Amino acid sequence: MGPVVRVSIIRCAPDKFTEIRQMMVDADQTLRPGIEAMRGLLGFYAGADEATYSLVNVSLWVDLAAAKQLDTFEPMLQLGRAFVAKGATFERPVMNYETLWQLKASGGVDVSA
Repeated sequence: MGPVVRVSIIRCAPDKFTEIRQMMVDADQTLRPGIEAMRGLLGFYAGADEATYSLVNVSLWVDLAAAKQLDTFEPMLQLGRAFVAKGATFERPVMNYETLWQLKASGGVDVSA
């Protein structure tokens, strides 16, 4: 089996989107050190879609056990409770996808922010 793609989706009311989006931006400084130190991390992206009033964490891990480390990562659990307190809802369960195929950017494309 190849890498595991983990997807966590947050939804909120239109009037809460700006605040929830800022919370996601601010979460970077809290979550980054611990997540970067986890075994098996291949990549992690946080994104926002104003058209659907949703936010997403998408991460790539070497295997399912590595991906599931986030299930018990206390800083993420604490932030999750703060998001819910502000009116966000999380789609559950968090999805951990077995990789069926993959593509990699060619030509040295840099997609970093």
